[in-house]
This record gives sequence, structure tokens and C-alpha cells, in this order.
Amino acid sequence: MEVVYSRCAGLDVHKKTVVACVLIREGAKVQKEIRTFSTMTADLLVLHDWLLAQGVSQVAMESTGIYWKPVFNLLEASFRVLLVNAAHIKAVPGRKTDVKDCEW
Repeated sequence: MEVVYSRCAGLDVHKKTVVACVLIREGAKVQKEIRTFSTMTADLLVLHDWLLAQGVSQVAMESTGIYWKPVFNLLEASFRVLLVNAAHIKAVPGRKTDVKDCEW
């Protein structure tokens, strides 16, 4: 598989939390870090700063309902943000969890 983005993030957005996974590929080595943030503005700004510090340029987020909007609004100026269809994630085999969703 060809590496398209060497530093990217996936977010699983809920009403009260955002689970974030940053993947950094350096050669054959992949480093993964997962954190959970609240959806309060102060914590979303911490998420923004953490993503910047990790060198992330691409963010994909999965969300049902309208909970993605404030997250998108805070991140769109600094990152290329993609809103992905939650139905596509549900097709992934195995038990579905927030951590698995943000990694996928």
C-alpha cells in the first residue's frame, strides 16, 4: 500500500467527547497516539494545538448528527478536514469502538 499522508489524524466525534488518533509514518515505522478530548471549546483548542504539534495536515472525522460542526469550525483554518460517512466505518469487521473508529 502506498503512503499518501505520512502525518494524519482520525476523529470519532460524539456529543461530549472526541476520540483522536494520530498516525505518523517514518519509513517502515508507524507511530500511533490516541487521546480523548471533551467537546467544550477549551478542550477543542487543546485538540487543535496537539494536532499542530504532531505535524498533522489531514484530519478525517466520523460523526453522526450535528456534533461535527463545532469541531470542523475550529479545525478547518489549519487542516484539511474531511467528514466521512459513519455507515462506511460500520462495515469494518470486528467489534466497533470509538478507538477503532478513530484509527480506521
